Amino acid sequence: MANPRSKYNTKQREVLLEYLKSVSGRHVTAGDVCAYLKEHGTAIGQATVYRRLESLVDEGIVNKYIIDANSPACFEYIDSDSHAEGEICFHCKCVGCGRLLHLHCDELAAIIDHLYDEHSFRLDPKRTVFYGSCENCMN
Repeated sequence: MANPRSKYNTKQREVLLEYLKSVSGRHVTAGDVCAYLKEHGTAIGQATVYRRLESLVDEGIVNKYIIDANSPACFEYIDSDSHAEGEICFHCKCVGCGRLLHLHCDELAAIIDHLYDEHSFRLDPKRTVFYGSCENCMN
């Protein structure tokens, strides 16, 4: 069944959603999407992929993350199992390999309350990124 907020349902949209669902829980760039589609014989131009991804963001089906000026925007399919309504999620970016990880941590979530209560500052966890080294790059 199509999302009621969807403007239209096209074959390109279906193929894109199918791919995003298959990588649920991972962050992908528009370039990743294009490479996958090309590898699997689906001819969708890069500009169309960008437009479709932005449309899915507008519909609330996909999250878009802009981590920094040196990295391409990342997109992530939002499924009900991995993203509960109102759940707070931070991100960790490995400076070695560039991997982007989700971080769900109650102790870090308490920082949001502290910053607001003690410093009158509202933190946006979707735009909060911790930089460091992932387990693979530390070894």
